[in-house]
Amino acid sequence: MAYKTREWRNSMRVMVDYNNMTEKFLGEKGFTDRKLASYASRANAAFRYVKENRGKDELYMGWTELPYNQKEIVADILQTAKDVRKKFQYFVVLGIGGSALGPIMAFNALCHLHYNDLPKSKRKGPKFYVEDNVDPVRMRDLLDVIEPEKTCFNVISKSGATSETMTQYLIILDQLTKAGVNVKDNVIFTTDANKGNLKKISDELGGIKSYVLPDGVGGRFSQLCPVGLLPAAVLGIDIQGLLAGAAYMDSLCNKPAMRRNPALMSAVLQVAAMEEGKNVGVMMPYSDNLKYLADWYCQLWAESLGKNVTLDGKPCNVGQTPVKALGATDQHSQVQLYTEGPFDKVVTFLSLKKYACEMPIPHGCENIPDVSFLGGHTMEELIQAENAATAYALTKAGRMNYTVWIPELNAFTLGQLLFLFELQTAYAGAMFNIDTFNQPGVEEGKKATFALLGKAGYAAKKAELDSLPAKDENCIV
Repeated sequence: MAYKTREWRNSMRVMVDYNNMTEKFLGEKGFTDRKLASYASRANAAFRYVKENRGKDELYMGWTELPYNQKEIVADILQTAKDVRKKFQYFVVLGIGGSALGPIMAFNALCHLHYNDLPKSKRKGPKFYVEDNVDPVRMRDLLDVIEPEKTCFNVISKSGATSETMTQYLIILDQLTKAGVNVKDNVIFTTDANKGNLKKISDELGGIKSYVLPDGVGGRFSQLCPVGLLPAAVLGIDIQGLLAGAAYMDSLCNKPAMRRNPALMSAVLQVAAMEEGKNVGVMMPYSDNLKYLADWYCQLWAESLGKNVTLDGKPCNVGQTPVKALGATDQHSQVQLYTEGPFDKVVTFLSLKKYACEMPIPHGCENIPDVSFLGGHTMEELIQAENAATAYALTKAGRMNYTVWIPELNAFTLGQLLFLFELQTAYAGAMFNIDTFNQPGVEEGKKATFALLGKAGYAAKKAELDSLPAKDENCIV
């Protein structure tokens, strides 16, 4: 495997270029060396906090060890994936949030962009779908294009109590039962090792093939455990390469000096920007393959940093609103705002140095200069030029932006990106002195949903909802 050689690994190194965040390029709108140096102490403390708590399940930091502690699990996943590819024509993930965004992201990043439309001979695995919502139309339309008896369903929920995922499961269970299929034959669980509803269901059915979502790994940090590795392996993605890339990025980030640690430097840039009022963080990949990496990042960043209290109980209300954009598409829909709107944003570009192909642009329309100049170039040249031009335009306008450079997109570099952003998030949370790994703000909506649907034990919440004042008709126009 290429990633086993140091020379190849170094040639695939993902790097962070933050020149366009500095005074040298932005003038008074940029950070001075002195300003960045003022964060050195907090950055060093954040580095120490993450290092000292690596692998601690009680702090939900087990994700830090995923690149190193899954040799046997990976071997088992690879065998299961091989069996799934032989037996099934479709593979469907049932899940929501991190259980869905990670598999979607890896699928889009490393598979053919029209994978499901390819003939079977050109696909490495079964057709792939992720049901990450409970929109009834979405489920109806899925059932129109799959045959349940020829489908492997991967149900992902640590507790087995996630309403959306278990709703999906109940519908699929009914479909399989009506088709005369033994559920055990067509379902794989990814759940808690010892407890939870999926464990109970598995025991009742005589043992369903299951993988463990480790105790110390939250959903948004789960792509590098069986949550993401099994779907990726079924698709023929090199999951060993993903983990090797994550380990490589981890090695690049083992230094306490922020200017030598790309994840720590990225965290400092974002925290410093937030503390100057940059409350919006735009993730803008210039690659259709990386489109859903921005979606995955939005959950990671928003759910981790959006907190109203520090670890020592002080009110804080910190966080930055993540926004996803796609270059060059959103140059025509969002960049006007970024260049001339409020000074409240940081744009992070994900930029490929080499695409999987070049796609030559033929000569033609020679009597129309606005078109003919394109002839003889390639689409790779064009999108890279548009990326550079957008960064230039933002910088000229005094808008903060920086670039994450990716030599080429493969499993190894994707693994680097995932670990880079996970570490960046952990460092930023530590700098804010918050619990980066919980999500209490999600719970109130869950409780209200349970009450509205009559779940036992939520009568008081239902009474609370019923006590709300009647809607004022004057406020409905």
